[in-house]
Amino acid sequence: MGNLVAIVGRPNVGKSTLFNRLTNSRQAIVSDEAGTTRDRQYGKCEWCGREFSVVDTGGWVVNSDDIFEEEIRKQVIVATEEADLVLFLVDIKNGLTDLDEDVAQILRQSKLPVVLVANKADDGKDLYGQYEFYKLGLGDPFCVSAATGSGTGDLLDHVLTKLPVQTASDVLDDTPRFAVVGRPNAGKSSIINAFIGEDRNIVTDIAGTTRDSIYTKYDKFGFDFYLVDTAGIRRKNKVTEDLEFYSVMRSIRAIENSDVCILMIDATRGIEAQDMNIFQLIQKNNKSLVVVVNKWDLVEDKSQIAIKTFETAIRERMAPFTDFPIIFASAVTKQRIFKVLETAKQVYLNRKIKIGTSKLNEVMLPIIEATPPPSIKGKYIKIKYVSQVPDTQIPTFVFYANLPQYVKESYRRFLENKLRDNWTLTGTPINVFVRQK
Repeated sequence: MGNLVAIVGRPNVGKSTLFNRLTNSRQAIVSDEAGTTRDRQYGKCEWCGREFSVVDTGGWVVNSDDIFEEEIRKQVIVATEEADLVLFLVDIKNGLTDLDEDVAQILRQSKLPVVLVANKADDGKDLYGQYEFYKLGLGDPFCVSAATGSGTGDLLDHVLTKLPVQTASDVLDDTPRFAVVGRPNAGKSSIINAFIGEDRNIVTDIAGTTRDSIYTKYDKFGFDFYLVDTAGIRRKNKVTEDLEFYSVMRSIRAIENSDVCILMIDATRGIEAQDMNIFQLIQKNNKSLVVVVNKWDLVEDKSQIAIKTFETAIRERMAPFTDFPIIFASAVTKQRIFKVLETAKQVYLNRKIKIGTSKLNEVMLPIIEATPPPSIKGKYIKIKYVSQVPDTQIPTFVFYANLPQYVKESYRRFLENKLRDNWTLTGTPINVFVRQK
């Protein structure tokens, strides 16, 4: 189970720069794929063999110049409720401000480890500015320059000592783990209650600290599965539910700790930016997906045409990944609730698919022969052989070619689509690599 580190601070102290610096080492995960600009607010950082997730709270405020201090306070509160550690950024060139003192006060009240980071220490004489930050009562400031990277190594060493060491979770059996995610009021809790029903066949509740996800094991309808629920204690009164940042922070852990994400969309509101943010998180973590359009009982027009239009709209927004099931359900009337679990189970099995090498080659090589990769600069690319890599988190296929560097993204997507046409990979992301023969 991963640790979560939140970067907080007032505007323009360099939160995004530090975020990019920490997550940059893993370009693979924080790639600039098309999607929302908010994409870059969440990433993974790896240091000394340990990996943790980083969230930049700054990206959630609309116009950063004149933000209300209230918004920043709210975000700091959310961050302290959800994260395992907070990096509190201050600006050594600008010195201490009232807003810094407000943020420090919230952080002192939370029981969370806080690391004070004095950013923009670009040269030696800036270092004298660090002493006034002792006034915040948060211990020694770490002087760094996020722009050049100086001091960030020491900072990361220190962060690792403060993060709780993750013990291997008790949930290591092969039972599928389903997380129900979605923006507030999409009906997450009502669908969980519908799954459980009144006769709660709960076998075990495995909980770590309050911040870990809680796994609840069910054996309903002949399925064994864990429902992953983030169990951070919510203090509703402090944070308004509509805070976009809030629902993303709430979803991170549930998504990271699951195999299949059941993404709830409110049928009465259609697909919104916030649904897309959560979808991006699911994709970044390579999780399988089932989309549930909830509150279908409230929609007037239930014709086939309406259903088709809604489905097309969802798939267009989520492209290029479009091969996932969409279920129109209602948690209140329990319509198609069983189908949601059935589909999630099937998607989980698709994720675990094993395809024999001979079968793969028998099907894929004729397709490749009929539509070979376009030649580049007169060089012909030949794909000779394909196999599935064993024991990977998601189905991973390697195509061996003479000139892998010339195979374009569009052709890789073509190969992925052909794999999906011939095998049931619905709902699960797959990796397609082209390597040197």
